[in-house]
Parts: sequence; structure tokens; C-alpha cells
Amino acid sequence: MTARSSTHSLGLNRVAWGRQSLRAAVLAYLAVLLIIPLLVILRDGLQEGLLGFWRTISQPVAWHALMLTLWTAAVMVVINTVMGTLTAYVLVRYEFAGKALLNAIVDLPLAIPTLVTGVMLVILYGPQKALGAWLDQTLGWRLIFAPPGIILALLFITFPLVVRAVQPVLLNLDREQEYAAATLGARPWTIFRRVTLPALALPMTSGALLSFARAIGEFGAIIIVAGNIPLYTQTAAVFVFGEVESENRAGASAMSIVMLGIALGLILLVDWLQQRQERETMP
Repeated sequence: MTARSSTHSLGLNRVAWGRQSLRAAVLAYLAVLLIIPLLVILRDGLQEGLLGFWRTISQPVAWHALMLTLWTAAVMVVINTVMGTLTAYVLVRYEFAGKALLNAIVDLPLAIPTLVTGVMLVILYGPQKALGAWLDQTLGWRLIFAPPGIILALLFITFPLVVRAVQPVLLNLDREQEYAAATLGARPWTIFRRVTLPALALPMTSGALLSFARAIGEFGAIIIVAGNIPLYTQTAAVFVFGEVESENRAGASAMSIVMLGIALGLILLVDWLQQRQERETMP
């Protein structure tokens, strides 16, 4: 009994030591990779106090860059939430030739560098190209080196986020209520609006918030399609790049703090929504 007890105690000690070592390794990794860089940004951005931080952010160039980032991201979210939800619905509910290929292409924006995205859009919609020149001369739509180009780039980059947030919920959705509504004579649009859409509200919101958070920090595609024109096409991320080039670490860090704060708040909200969704789907 004594030998067995000693062996059992030794085994428990090894398990406890292994857990503590694993926990320490993960915490150390997160500290080096995430926490310490964030603390450095906070220190630099707040080195002149809250008044200096606000003075930096409220400068006309910085404030315009932040507002441009927010409103272009908001427009993108509205469009992508609608089209991403419809795309997920088509991929789940309909069978057609090329469906598997289309399902794979949806994830393409996540796989290619955003700089490549910018180059593709410039080649297609540039003012010297046939399509871009026609849109400019005929409809007065100047996409490249203008705010609409920012929205176009963000639409391309964040499109998969809404689709992949809604698609799994649609796949697992119980269709009994839809069948019952159809039996009672409800039209397809009425069924979608009153039965299907409410069940998709949480995943749609999660996908929209993730898209917005992703758009806040986009740099590669925007610097290509919009350039770096202060008070016109300069977004928050591009402003940070300009401040770094100008060796103004405090200005770059101050804007970075704002961007990080917005993104972190959105991610925490998404996490809360996902936990709520899991609780609602539990039997």
C-alpha cells in the first residue's frame, strides 16, 4: 500500500508540474508576443498624459484619418452583412454546378496578401484602365485614389468573415418551423424574413463586428488603391505608417491605441455574442 501510495503521489506531482510548466510557457509566450508590445504602445502613446494624447488624436489630419476609417468600415459592414448572409444562404440551401469551387473561392481573400488585392483592384478600376476610365467619364465614379476605393478593398478583404460566421448556423438550423410556415401558405420571402433571419441575427452580428474590427487595421490594400493623401484618402493605419516614417513615435502610438481599443472592444463583444449563441443552442 505504501509503495502504491508513493507511486500515485509521484504521478500526481508529475501531472501538476506538467500543468504548471505548460501554463507558464503559454503565459510567457503571450507576454512576449502580445502583452509587452501592447504595454510599449501604451507607454509611448500616453507619455505626454491624456491631454497630450487627445491633442495628438484631435489634430485635423489624425482626426480625419480616424473618421475616414470608421465611416468607410461602416459602409463596408452594411454591404457585406447583407451580401455575406445571402451568399451563405445560397451555398447552404441551393445545389448548382460549381458550388464547391465557389465555396473555396469565398476564402480566397483570407489567403492572398492584401497588397495583391490592392494591385488587382488598381489594374481593374484604375483611372487609366478601360473600366475605371468608363466609370469616371460616364458615371462620375472615381474609385481608385478616392474613398470608394477604400470601401471596395475592404469589401473584398472582409467578405469571408460574414459568410463563415453565418454558414455553420444555417447548416445546423432546424427547418421544421420553415416547413410549418410553408404549409400554412407563407411565401418564401416571408419565411426567410420571419423565421430564418431571426435565427441568424447573432452570427450576422458577430461576422459584421469581426469585419469592422478587421477593417480598422487594414493597410496593404488601402495604401495601393487609395494612396496616402492627407485629409482625403489617408486612413488611420496609413496615418500610423506616415508618423513612423516621420519618426513621430508618440503620434503613431496614440493612433495605434485608438485602433487597438476599438478592435479589442469589438472582439470582446463578438466573444460575448458567441457565448450567448452557444447558451441558446444548448439543449
